[in-house]
Parts: sequence; structure tokens; C-alpha cells
Amino acid sequence: MKRRQTWTKSVLLVLCLLALLFTALTGCTIEFPDEVAADDPLSVTDSAEPAPSGPVDSAASPGAGSAGSGTAESGGTQETGSADSTTAVGEGKAPASSPTSPTSPTSSTSSTSSAAPTTTPAPVEPEDMVVDEETRLTCTLSIRCDTILDNMDLFNKDKLGVLPEDGVIYAERTVTFYEGESVFDVLLRETKKNRIHMEFERTPIYNSNYIEGINNLYEKDCGEGSGWMYRVNGWFPNYGCSRYPLKDGDRIEWLYTCDLGYDLGRTGTWDNSPR
Repeated sequence: MKRRQTWTKSVLLVLCLLALLFTALTGCTIEFPDEVAADDPLSVTDSAEPAPSGPVDSAASPGAGSAGSGTAESGGTQETGSADSTTAVGEGKAPASSPTSPTSPTSSTSSTSSAAPTTTPAPVEPEDMVVDEETRLTCTLSIRCDTILDNMDLFNKDKLGVLPEDGVIYAERTVTFYEGESVFDVLLRETKKNRIHMEFERTPIYNSNYIEGINNLYEKDCGEGSGWMYRVNGWFPNYGCSRYPLKDGDRIEWLYTCDLGYDLGRTGTWDNSPR
């Protein structure tokens, strides 16, 4: 009897350890990217210096595609970067060079369903991605914050100067990328190229980059459940944008949510989402 009890306790201990390991490995977020090479034909020729990190609390925020969880825990030592340092982070000032929006999107932010497509890509760790610079593909990219316009009572009034009147920071357009690049790679390149402020944070626990702010709009600037999320082909991935491998023709949307994604068409919880 004593030997059986000892064996049972051992099995329970192993199961507990496996559960803890599974919990630590799941989630979503991002790795600090290498600088875009100066001789890269897709790169920016006059990239800006990184902006200083602001006093941003990323312990419970949607974003980086919600860092894939609706809330993201940064974990570990934080490393921050910025695609445009013309404006100090968190000061509520407009960037020195505002982005141009040729056309407004034809559909509202919440008009696209958050249900997963029939086929969704499995996450790929950034260190395992193989970029083929001989093969150039195209996708579409847009960056919008129009949900804030419907929640002005929650919005930080100190940020009125950086809020576009139509909520469009970067109107949807076709961009080029190399085969093997991620959603984060495209966002970083295009914000640099168009001098749009973008700040991100490396979150080693998720092996991805968490998008803290775009155009000086940060998490919690429009309520406790606000922040940046990404959607690809109508689906909110449940892992970080550094781990999402792009395919030719993908449609990327970076969207600001004021309610953990529910105002963008998200349904259910991150835990049971097919992302």
C-alpha cells in the first residue's frame, strides 16, 4: 500500500510539472528584430534612431495582435525600440511628419468576422524563419484607430493631437515583402518608410515583439481594455506578430481596440479561439 501511494504521488508531480511547462510555452508575442539592412531594396534609406522608452505598463494589455492572448505579460527584461524617434514617447505630441492616407477604408473596423479561415498558418519561431531575398511577394497593410472615435469619453484628451480625424493612420495599400518574413517585419519596414511612430517591446517569454504604440497611441489610452491588435485575412491570431509567417496576397490589419477586441468583431475568449 505504501509503495502504491508513493507511485501515485510521483505521477501527480510529473503531471503538475508538465502543466506548468505547457502554460509557460503557450501564449504569443515577439522577438527584438534586427535592423533593416541599409542595402536592402525594401528597406528605408534614412531610418531614425530608436526613441526612448516611455512609462508604459504592458502587464495587461491587448495588442501585438494582442500578443495573442487579449492580455500580454511582458516578462523578463524589457527592450524597447521605435520606428520613428521624431516624437518623444508618451508626450501626446503629433509626429514631426504625419502619415499620408490616400484613401479611407471602405469598410468599418468591426465589419470583418474574427472567425478563423479554413486554413491558418501555424506559428513559426523568428529564429527558424528563412528569408529568401530573391523572392518578392506582396500583401496589403492598413493601420486604423477608428474605434476611438466611438469611445471619445474614454480617450486620453492629451492625445487629441495625434488622433486622425477619420481614424486612418495608414490607409490600406499593397506593399512588397520577402518570402519568409513575418507580419512584424512588414509593420516595422512600412512605419519606418512612412515616418510613422511605432514602439515595440521584446517579450522573450512569448518569443515575439509586443506592439506598445503606433502614431503615439498606446495601450490604455482609451480605457483599460484598449491597445493594438492585428488581424490577417479576417482572423485574429493568438500568437505574436513576429511568429506569423506571411503568404503572398495576405491582408494585414493593425487595429486599435477599446474593448479587448470585442469592438473589432472578436468573439469568444483567447483560450478557445482557433487562432
